Order: sequence, then structure tokens, then C-alpha cells
Amino acid sequence: MKKTLILLFSISLLTACESAENRHIPSVPEPAKHEELQSTDSPVKGTITVTTNRVDLVNDGTFQQYADAFKAKYPGVESVIFEPLSNYESEIRTRITTGAAGDVLLIPGNIAQNQLGDFFEPIGDVADRLGQLYFKDFKAYNQDIYGIVSGVSVEGIIYNKKAFAKAKIKRPPTTLDEFYNVCIQLKHAGIIPIYVNYGDQWPMKQWSEILATMMSGKGDYLDDMTGLDAPFQLDNEFGKSITILRTLIQNEYVEPELRYSNWEASKSDLSTGKAGMYFLGNWAINQLIEAGARSEDIGFFPFPYDNSGKYHALLNNDWFYAVSKVSRNKETAKAWIRFMVEESGYDTRSGYIPPQVTKAGRLPQLDEFYSYEPHLIENAPTSPLWYAIANGSQIDFFEGKYLQRAAIAKDLKSSFAELNKKWKEGKLRAETNPMTDWSGINTVREERDEQR
Repeated sequence: MKKTLILLFSISLLTACESAENRHIPSVPEPAKHEELQSTDSPVKGTITVTTNRVDLVNDGTFQQYADAFKAKYPGVESVIFEPLSNYESEIRTRITTGAAGDVLLIPGNIAQNQLGDFFEPIGDVADRLGQLYFKDFKAYNQDIYGIVSGVSVEGIIYNKKAFAKAKIKRPPTTLDEFYNVCIQLKHAGIIPIYVNYGDQWPMKQWSEILATMMSGKGDYLDDMTGLDAPFQLDNEFGKSITILRTLIQNEYVEPELRYSNWEASKSDLSTGKAGMYFLGNWAINQLIEAGARSEDIGFFPFPYDNSGKYHALLNNDWFYAVSKVSRNKETAKAWIRFMVEESGYDTRSGYIPPQVTKAGRLPQLDEFYSYEPHLIENAPTSPLWYAIANGSQIDFFEGKYLQRAAIAKDLKSSFAELNKKWKEGKLRAETNPMTDWSGINTVREERDEQR
């Protein structure tokens, strides 16, 4: 899930009006709970720098509590330094190339499997100690694992039940026409129907890479693009998904002042009922609760992207923890990742389905979501060829700029023609690169197609 997520909200845990228990947000493990401390000659020692997208949890002190618990378990650790990035996906790409990404980081979306070893340390030993994991081989190459998922989400519509009640909406929509009607009712009630977070850019991927994959019913939908010169078509999943976004914008069902919309403001508006809906993963639910919403006022249902009444829902990875290849303290960095997955409670606090398969998700909204019986599909990694074409085309997949342009373009067909031109040029560069043999990649994809 990738995917997936730059999160910016600052609150004080110590002065919150409600307790973490009442708001269904688990507390950070206390240092005293560690029964066995590591010996002083442990290789886990010194200082590490952790680069993260969770600006909110750095600002509110939560990450420092994780660090305190980690240092209590490993007395040789002197300090854990956090580097929060508000626009993580863009900023980390520059930091990786300059060697300034810290010891522990989250893998950005533009690095192909065959390039993982250029930037990251193999951490298969950590994965093995953690047991059965979701997306265990998602960030792997030649049997080396380079990333461990930080959390798992299912993509859908998060909604404020009080906003729906104010607009006299009796139940969540189960068709696309009903979804648009819900938007109309919310708008007439003076409520922003849905936030797309246009101004923040990164959430825009929901309306293309994420929604197109969901609509296709194939976790490896994006990889099918490698066999096409013109993958952006009005009548395929890309066209249909972006048309939904354009319909929402053209009918003013989205936030006002699109270019200046703000993630923090959207959380405040949705938590208070000033706005009605998000299209995001379940990871965002706890952020609304931390912003002031009561858990029982927040609901979750599958996105009804057509009028069939039957839908696919994408089980998506969030960001993957990784250790920088140039880290000077790799053992401590690995220990931090294991601690975050196994002991910190970060996944539950953040509203994720835990990375470890044996741990059950605690989010009550998932029960409502699954009651609609969507067909779950698991996101699949794209091939090195897809990455080569995407990077060569200079289309910023998963960042959102190209979607910002397509969403408000006067003519979507012309916008797609420009994207197809870029894609074809990138494809030609990738396929004629004499340094790369793509034949094995295509064979793997063809075998997977035959098994589907």
C-alpha cells in the first residue's frame, strides 16, 4: 500500500481531552515493560537517524516515546534522531542520491526491484525473525529482501456519520450514481462532499494508480502498461477513474480553493463534519480520531466506482522500512525496524492492519467495510521494466503532478495524448537500452498472466 503517505498533524498526547483508551488509540509501550535488557556488548548501540513521513508523530512526541522505549531495551543506544519530511516522496529521492537519507528510511516509489541493492541494505534476517509478513517479497530482488512493510491498508471511502445524518443520508451509497447523489445531498446541506487534497499533491494518486488498479481487479494492473504504447485511454480504467475525479471537481463536490487545500485542514474539516468523505486507506481513520472525531462517528465503505453493485477493494501496502546502504550503524537500524514492527504499536496506533499476519487489526471500521463483501485484491509489485519506462517518461507516478494537470485539463483526451507520448518515448528508451536485458521480466509477466 503503498503506498503509501505524508502526514502532518501536531497534537499533545499529554493534554488531550480524552484518553487514548477512550479514543481507541493504543499507547506507546513504556520502557519499563521490557523484561530483558540487551547486554552492553550488543551490536545495537550508538546513534541512528530515522527519516520519516510522520511529521505529526515527531511533533507530538510520539516518536520520542518510541525512542525512549527502544533505548531502554538497548542501553547501548545513545540517541535516535528523527528527520521528518512533509513532502516525503519528493524530498527523499534527492536525499537518497546525495547520501543524506539517514540510517532508517522509507523506500520511495520510483526505485525498481533491480535497483534496491544500490541504495538499501538487505534485511532478510529481520524479516525472518518477524515471521509471516504481508508483502514480504514486495521489496525484494534475487531473493534479498530490502524492505519490510510498516502497515497494511484497504482502500475505500472514509465518511463522517454526523455529516451524513445532517444531509439526511440514510445509508452509504452502493453504486456510482448513488455516490454522486450523496455528494449532491452533502453539498446542499452546506458540507464539503469529499476532500481530494488536490493542493497537497500526494493524495491524487488515489484517483489513478490506486483506483485504476481496483477497477481492473488485477493487483498487477500497472505492469500491464509495459506492453502498451498508449496506456492512457478514455475508455479504460485510467480514463474511467480520472473521469470520476473530474466529475467531482467540475460539479464542485470537492474542497474550495483546490490549489491551496491542505491536508491538516482536511482532517479538521472531516473530523468535525464540515466535510463528508475521503477516498483513502483505513490508515487515515485514526488520524481523524486524533484530530478530534469520535471513533463511532467515523465509518468506512468500499468505493462504488460503477453501477454494478459489486466491487474490488485493494489491499495495499503502506511505506516499507529500509536500512540505507551507506548507514554506519546498520545493526542498530535493523533493530529499530524490528522494534517498530513487533513492539512499538505504531501499526495499530496508525490504524493499519499489522504487518505480521498473525496479528489481527483492531480498527472497528474494518468490520463495517467487510460487511459489504468486496472482493479483495492484493497490490502487486511492478517490474523493473515498468520503473524504467516510468522514469524515462518523466511521468511522476505516485507523486501526483500529472494527475493535478489531468484533473483540471480542458480536454482529457489531449491530456492523455501528451501522457501517451511521454510513455511511448520512455518505453523506447527502456527497450533499446543496451545495458539491460528485459526478456526475463517479460517472461515472468507472461507466466503470471497465464496463471491468473
